[in-house]
Amino acid sequence: MAAPVPLRPDYDAEALRVLAKRSRDPDQTRRLLALSAIYAGGSRSEAAALGGVGLQTVRDWVLAFNADGPDGLIGGKAPGARPRLNADLRAVLKALVEQGPVPAAHGVVRWRLIDLAQILFEDHGVSVSEQTLSRVLRSMGYRKLSARPRHHAQDQDAIPAFKKPSPPAWQRSRGLRVASR
Repeated sequence: MAAPVPLRPDYDAEALRVLAKRSRDPDQTRRLLALSAIYAGGSRSEAAALGGVGLQTVRDWVLAFNADGPDGLIGGKAPGARPRLNADLRAVLKALVEQGPVPAAHGVVRWRLIDLAQILFEDHGVSVSEQTLSRVLRSMGYRKLSARPRHHAQDQDAIPAFKKPSPPAWQRSRGLRVASR
């Protein structure tokens, strides 16, 4: 069995308890108290039981504490997956949307998300779902808009003849009648 990783010598159990008392992060407080138990002479197993974790997690806490001090015990946000569309691909996507489709080349007269995803896959080898593409386009300032369909043989001059006139907004009411009793 390997020897446990030693804790840094510039802290002691009392100092960690004081830091735990001042901390506003509950996870950091729990970790500081577990490490203070080790400083006080307890075993790593006792510290793991005190923190409600396993021995490997206590070892990770010790490494983080040794590297960054008490701030190393504050839980950070996980970085997450690397975005599929980097800045270059976003620029390509923006150029595609701005120039619009060429019916002869692209086979469509307006962009759909699935068309853009297919072009990105064919030209750049990046597979992106429609949901992701929608979110990216929305973050770039684009909205799902399409023109109102219009028949190709529609007569613009005949449209006003078919419109219904709206009733006037205000109508004069009839004289008020007083009901007899």
